[in-house]
Amino acid sequence: MSTYLQGKLRRRTRAPHETAEAGFTLIELLVVIVILGVLSAIVVFSVQGINDKGQDSACDTDKATIATAEEAYYASHNKYGGMDDLEGKFLSTRSQWYGIELVGEGADYKIKPLGTTCS
Repeated sequence: MSTYLQGKLRRRTRAPHETAEAGFTLIELLVVIVILGVLSAIVVFSVQGINDKGQDSACDTDKATIATAEEAYYASHNKYGGMDDLEGKFLSTRSQWYGIELVGEGADYKIKPLGTTCS
């Protein structure tokens, strides 16, 4: 009988790393959750900058396309035309971001942004 009690006593006095129980403490889980939150915040802010650069590139390309279409229209008609004149023949579609303002009865033009998306 003393061996039975000695065995129980040994099981109760084992070091914490020798226990058969496996799992995480609440503190460990909270630390992991905080680390994941910080990492996800870093990813969100870094991806947001990528979208802004893509929008800027699209605006620059659209502006350059309109300028090229205006010069092609000028070469054909010896004056600059509005967006209605360019659409279909010199531009495949109307720009969503820019409009054209004619200066001095077609002697010159300005490309102006339609909204706040492009500057």
